[in-house]
Amino acid sequence: MTALHLHGVVLPDDEPRDLWVVNGRVRTAPVANARTVFDGGYLVPGLVDAHCHIGIGPAGPVDLEEAAHQAETDRDTGALLIRDCGSPIDTRPLQERLDLPRIIRAGRHLSRPKRYIPHLGIEIENPADLPSAVAEQAAEGDGWVKLIGDWIDRTTGDLAPLWPDDVLAQAIDTAHKAGARVTAHVFGEDALPALINAGIDCIEHGTGLTPDTIEEMARRGTALVPTLINIETFPGIADAASKYPVYAKHMRALHAHVHDTVSAAVEAGVPIYAGTDAGGGIAHGQLAEEIIALTSVGLDPTTAIGAASWQARQWLGWPSLTEGAPADLVGYATDPRHDLTVLRQPARVLLRGRVIR
Repeated sequence: MTALHLHGVVLPDDEPRDLWVVNGRVRTAPVANARTVFDGGYLVPGLVDAHCHIGIGPAGPVDLEEAAHQAETDRDTGALLIRDCGSPIDTRPLQERLDLPRIIRAGRHLSRPKRYIPHLGIEIENPADLPSAVAEQAAEGDGWVKLIGDWIDRTTGDLAPLWPDDVLAQAIDTAHKAGARVTAHVFGEDALPALINAGIDCIEHGTGLTPDTIEEMARRGTALVPTLINIETFPGIADAASKYPVYAKHMRALHAHVHDTVSAAVEAGVPIYAGTDAGGGIAHGQLAEEIIALTSVGLDPTTAIGAASWQARQWLGWPSLTEGAPADLVGYATDPRHDLTVLRQPARVLLRGRVIR
């Protein structure tokens, strides 16, 4: 394989550097006869979509061919590492393809009957069975398990938790003993205290966070992936829920306050990472839009990019552009910190040391 050479300002550092790529790995010492494939712009460690669904489309589960197309769409916009937050199909064959982003699988969503989107998750009749289901998904996934923390309860007509507090504590402990981390879909307020106090590792969406739960997340270091572009769908969800006026009102209120809510989490020091929630209602390839949205809740441009690059990679256990690291990187012609819309059009994408774009 021909050695490659790149020259540019490597973020988050702010000085020009030379990098070489040999056998899919970054080298920081000169390599003879390397072919220059990027010169004079800005280089960013491969972007990370920390909440994505490869295998879900607007009508539900998709086939593997369509799932691969979703992954290609994300890849072409620079998302080279994806934390797949629940998929109804087995995407392990996609992990074997060298031309697709690296996928960290969370297995299938764990929910209760009629308490989540049909056909996507595993429905658990008896809540006491959650710990054993978590153990199964921890074995099936790549170090993450995804719970549905709350959803509409049609008997009460509003968002409500799915799991008893003691069961949650046992389930999360089971995952941790298996070496897996746990995250949960949560829109409302009521499910959050039990999840956070049980030691959950991450909260998805988090629109119902309060000063108390924000303080506890910050104290524990619990991560938040706010999926801000997904939250923009809440008014439409509310409009379609006319049979449940309390729920509809609740969803509109969560949407109205989301910027203040997430801004408070940022101010408190809660770790924030970028995730689009692509799949279903959100199209793939929109990570740049989520990064831009993060600046509206208090992240400066450099921190917002880091939440979708070097900081997110560190959180997920992947290196950035250091000696011997996988050569997954994105090049931009101009400084994305000065204009985040630049992120929409990468000038160069390298994945596993191969030029993709």
